Amino acid sequence: MEVLLDIMEPGKSPDPHQAVPGARKRVVGIDLGTTYSLVAAIGVEGQPLCIPDEDGRVALPSVVHYGADGRIITGETARDLAPSHPVETILSVKRYMGRGVEDIRRRHPMIPHVLEEGPGGMVRIVAGERTVSPVEVSSEILKELKSRAEDTLGGPLHGVVITVPAYFDDAQRQATKDAARVAGLEVLRLLNEPTAAALAYGLEKGREGMYAIYDLGGGTFDVSLLKLEKGIFQVRATGGDSALGGDDFDHWLMARFLGELGEEHPQPGLIQACRKLAREVKERLSDEEEVAYALPGGTTGRVTRDAFEAGIRELARKTLPICRRVLKDGGVGAEELQGVVLVGGSTRVPLVRRLVAEFFGREPLTDLDPDQVVALGAAHQADLLGGNDTQEMLLLDVTPLSLGIETMGDLVEKIVPRNSPIPTARAQDFTTFKDGQTAMAVHVVQGERELASQCRSLARFELRGIPPMAAGAARIRVTYRVDADGLLTVAAREETTGVEQSIVVQPSYGLTDEEIAGMLQEAMRHGAADMEARLLNEARVEAERVLAAAGSALRDDGDLLNENELKRVKALMLALWETSRGQSAATIDQAVREMDAGTRFFAQRRMDRSLQGAMTGRKVDDFA
Repeated sequence: MEVLLDIMEPGKSPDPHQAVPGARKRVVGIDLGTTYSLVAAIGVEGQPLCIPDEDGRVALPSVVHYGADGRIITGETARDLAPSHPVETILSVKRYMGRGVEDIRRRHPMIPHVLEEGPGGMVRIVAGERTVSPVEVSSEILKELKSRAEDTLGGPLHGVVITVPAYFDDAQRQATKDAARVAGLEVLRLLNEPTAAALAYGLEKGREGMYAIYDLGGGTFDVSLLKLEKGIFQVRATGGDSALGGDDFDHWLMARFLGELGEEHPQPGLIQACRKLAREVKERLSDEEEVAYALPGGTTGRVTRDAFEAGIRELARKTLPICRRVLKDGGVGAEELQGVVLVGGSTRVPLVRRLVAEFFGREPLTDLDPDQVVALGAAHQADLLGGNDTQEMLLLDVTPLSLGIETMGDLVEKIVPRNSPIPTARAQDFTTFKDGQTAMAVHVVQGERELASQCRSLARFELRGIPPMAAGAARIRVTYRVDADGLLTVAAREETTGVEQSIVVQPSYGLTDEEIAGMLQEAMRHGAADMEARLLNEARVEAERVLAAAGSALRDDGDLLNENELKRVKALMLALWETSRGQSAATIDQAVREMDAGTRFFAQRRMDRSLQGAMTGRKVDDFA
């Protein structure tokens, strides 16, 4: 039976923002995008509207310029300054959120900025005379949107819903929340971008059924499968790549332009100028078959839509296997969908629309502006959390990758499987491996592989104070809690004493591109080999347990054996130990069975001694 969860502010009561009768809370939804950012609120007629600036523009370029005079400029003016001030101007900062220096350099080799490693491995960007983190840069964009909203709504904001890619990991989500706090915003909820788009379509159009949300923005790609039914929004499956988007299309054009100029090692100013031109040409090619351009220095050229599409085809096709996997995870075929919703400015590219239509076998829905739909959905959610909208609506989101714990032998025990509904709390009991063990290491991992060394390590901590007992006697409950924002807390508790330790999982920086996009593919590709490795490790763990128990038995009751019997038991132990070093799980299992059969007489003698000791000095009637 599926459980439907009311949306609530994480860590607070289900209705923390109940509005005063007759008054409306000033709450907004923000789409903090890679290329553009928008803010939206519910209008006087109850419909969401994107809030424009004083010039009537709703989309704010996600660009920040740090001037030599200390001034900070955002938006259109900052973007215009990028070619002449490339080092002081930062674009597409969302791609740096929650990531490390080497990760960024590998993915973006032509970045015009000097990068430094900050505390915890978080990247810092040298912008002229200042060194700033992605959190600080993002906060400047949020401050601009906050100012725009407060001017329009007539006062301070009471809260905000910010959208994030579905495949943002804990570090990237936490960095987004930190940026909002720096901007002076109270975050009511982080909302996955595809889910926000579904909210906008479902609430405005009254549609019901199963929908695929195909979200290709400037820097990220997400696809989610959602079921909309009578005000219930259930996310069935999700997938994506947090390092694939329209910026990559721009990069293809930019590389072409630099090649025409013969620049193997271009200066930052030329990179920014060609990048700006690439974006403009790409946008024009959505409506025109051929575009003429002028490169810095006066060189001119022309590019056709066919040539552009040939150059980006493989990038666009990378989204289709992810779509196929999400349909499989959701247990539906493309023909069962009611529709496909396009989200993100990069879905304006004609090639992308054709590929989506061919894959899903239908023309996608485009009646809402793909640039605005995420912000509009976030505004709906903000209105509900703010207590302004009293309609009953339920939302069930999911976690995109499995969360587990490392057990003996490098094995992974999955506690929260991928595509589990969130918020959620799941617990599992574990025990000690050795006699007298007083501490237990908890290693939290993320991914679909069978061995911990093949998964993403999220956090480690120790539970200390376990009372010394025989191996297997202690009962340790490990609980994973994933809140509505997708952030994870892990707790371990020894049930007999109440000793407990917990940790809020905050990795120093995000998953690498290969880890995010490839985890599920690797799990499928290596499934058989992973299972063989798991079985081998399980067999070795069992052999180690049997050997430890036999050693303990010899220490306690070895006098029950004569010399030949003792030699026989030790020979079986040696054979098991040598076999456990091998690579065959079946051979190790056989050796364990031989050890069990060959020492059964010893176990029986130990049991007889134990019973004899228990009955010494007692009458038969005492046991009646």
